[in-house]
Amino acid sequence: MRTIEVQVHRLSIVSQRPFEDVVSRLSASIGRPDILMFNRALASATTLGDLEKVVQTAVGSSNLMEFARFDIGDVLRKERGGQGPKSLRFLVGNPLIMKEMVKTVPDAASYAPVTILVDERADGVHLTYDSMASLLAPYGTEAALAVARDLDAKVEDLLETTR
Repeated sequence: MRTIEVQVHRLSIVSQRPFEDVVSRLSASIGRPDILMFNRALASATTLGDLEKVVQTAVGSSNLMEFARFDIGDVLRKERGGQGPKSLRFLVGNPLIMKEMVKTVPDAASYAPVTILVDERADGVHLTYDSMASLLAPYGTEAALAVARDLDAKVEDLLETTR
């Protein structure tokens, strides 16, 4: 069994906006396709051009789309009698970006789509993201790292504009 140690760079931006406002701003910048229809369209695509068209109709202004959303806060509040902070985990990405990273680092598929965590804390609403470039750094493949850095920049811009 081979083991690779990964040092993760975590970016966390704090907003003083209400939780619902932060989530609304984030959602407005990412595509939110019907995931079943999106997957059917991906499966039906027979050429790279077809695939690109499917993805371009699904992504938002950030060039990213939402694959899934998990309401972690709701699960916690059930244990606490309905009380507690709000917390959502968004899985976001772009299949075309993922494809480029996976070409040279197949393990990149285990990190994509990426997570953006939006959660309430005492000092505000945190938007947290683990850098894809830090996750891929141990593989030492410059082509994948260049794509990962570009993805990181897109996500960082998204978090800054959401703040």
